[in-house]
Amino acid sequence: MILVIAEKPSVARDIARVIGANEKSAGCITGNGYIVTWALGHLVTLQEPSELDARYKRWVASDLPILPDVIPLKVLPHGQEQYNIIKKHMMSRQVERLICATDAGREGELIFRYIYQYAGCKKPAQRLWISSMTDEAIRDGFARLRPSSAYDDLYESARARSEADWLVGMNASRAYSLRYDARLTVGRVQTPTLALLVKRKQEIDEFKPKKFWVVTADFGDFTGVPDTTAVLSGWYTGQWFDPQDPKKHIESAELANKIATEVQGRQARVKSVDKQKKSEIAPQLYDLTTLQRDANRLYGMTAQQTLDAVQSLYEKYKLVTYPRTDSRYLSNDIAPKLPNALQAVPHDLERYARELASKPILKTRRVFDDAKVSDHHAIIPTGNKQTSALPERERKVYDMIARRLVAAFMPEYRYEQTTVITECNGHLFKTQGKITLAEGWKAVYKNKNASKTGLCLEEYKNRNDEEQVLPPLNEGDTRTVRDVKIKEDTTKPPPKLTDATLLSAMENAGQKIDDDELREAMKKGGLGTPATRAAILERLIEVGYAKREGKSIVATDKGVKLVSVAPPILTDPILTGKWERALAQIADGAMNPARFRLAARKLAASVVAQATSATAAVVFPRESYAKKPAARKVPYKRKP
Repeated sequence: MILVIAEKPSVARDIARVIGANEKSAGCITGNGYIVTWALGHLVTLQEPSELDARYKRWVASDLPILPDVIPLKVLPHGQEQYNIIKKHMMSRQVERLICATDAGREGELIFRYIYQYAGCKKPAQRLWISSMTDEAIRDGFARLRPSSAYDDLYESARARSEADWLVGMNASRAYSLRYDARLTVGRVQTPTLALLVKRKQEIDEFKPKKFWVVTADFGDFTGVPDTTAVLSGWYTGQWFDPQDPKKHIESAELANKIATEVQGRQARVKSVDKQKKSEIAPQLYDLTTLQRDANRLYGMTAQQTLDAVQSLYEKYKLVTYPRTDSRYLSNDIAPKLPNALQAVPHDLERYARELASKPILKTRRVFDDAKVSDHHAIIPTGNKQTSALPERERKVYDMIARRLVAAFMPEYRYEQTTVITECNGHLFKTQGKITLAEGWKAVYKNKNASKTGLCLEEYKNRNDEEQVLPPLNEGDTRTVRDVKIKEDTTKPPPKLTDATLLSAMENAGQKIDDDELREAMKKGGLGTPATRAAILERLIEVGYAKREGKSIVATDKGVKLVSVAPPILTDPILTGKWERALAQIADGAMNPARFRLAARKLAASVVAQATSATAAVVFPRESYAKKPAARKVPYKRKP
């Protein structure tokens, strides 16, 4: 018998059906020489300090730092029954070997290995590595099983990350909780993410609005024909600007009125007409973070709601490929499967998809790049036909993914950009207009009235642009200023962060790091991973460091205070950059994980010392930190 261990029951059921196991038993499915069982996400994890030693139940500063040579494992309470089932089959004489079928990535590897290690299993194991839950992908994956040992370095990387986060997070949280007599949680990813929110709150609080004025001139038809249609057909407007500093505002009503008076009714001359033909290539395919950002901007969906929807599309409906990816590219071996994927797009895209599928797929580096696909490629449709009505969120997310795939292979959008400078009595006015020459990929997003799904992010950002359709204009043409409008306005503070903009800030954290190698490491990961960022945002809200205000996420007073006292190394993303670089080296077999653990131990001790010597007079709301909050049952979520 072969024991297959999946990460979740839904995945196990699909695998069992494909490999011919159909006899249901307690916690597993058997048949055709297989036993298919499942974890419930993380079943086995690292022990808490109080489980290492009873004296750690009380939080005492003299006990810190807690730096065990080995951090033992334990079974999580909610998973004890399922763990017992897995262990029973693992140790059964009937089972000769195992197949790890958890999610293909660092955390998935850790889930299986912790169970395998805690159970004391020594039997040979293989690894199933797939990016889609279609029957074809599962069969193909079983035909390409590799020895589990081929992923030992990936496991060591995952284990090193798990233990280092335990050492730093646990010690820092206890040390700062004790120092400020409050329940505080401090972590390598959570705290610098909170710092982003705090920084934006401070920028908004410190912002001082300034008034400014905008002067817009209306230029009538140059023909002078007293016919309404003729006049309207040649009408355009221009906005006053300072040629020495085009971004400079008019800072007084007196100056605005002076300009208006000096040009009202006067003759103007077209000083220059600059026409440039431009083009825009289609946006790239989706990774998880970009999908979450777009869904938030378009539909107000939180990062967690988008993750739940796309995970459902992957697991339950089998309509999209593996969603927890950080790549926006496809590997070259995916190209033959794309015609099938294109056949399953929503109805209004079918004519575009048919045309694309009828010709060989054009392999551009913007879409296909093996070097930029690590564990998983970009999220695309699987090609499975939708057989039932999707819930609203799943429908919207699937439409976004399918629309993006079709757009990726369509021609570029081409247009003519015209910039006109009109001079009147020594004052300059700027006008911009755009003429579409070829819709190209934007045709996929054209129908905005029928549904919001007709918008991609690029369209969304520009949909309020009011670029004019200009009449024929040439340098030297004369105009009359028929009217002048003055608008009073004020400078705006930086906008509050939303799920979309905070995810973007997390993904791009570290761009200002001077060290090229660290900056490159951050570019690949940023703060958190695509799979964990949503949970980090929800965690910040759960512990009271942030709150939602409509679509925005803002730091609370508690969050501001924590960032003010936390050590700079835990509020700066540079630590994550260093860790991600080291963890990647461990996964590649280029670094000994013991070296990484030693650095984590030293950091934990350093953070405790900083907390002990902290002198900031900050008062947090009084909360009990000697006892943990009562456990509550929650739906399965991947551990961040």
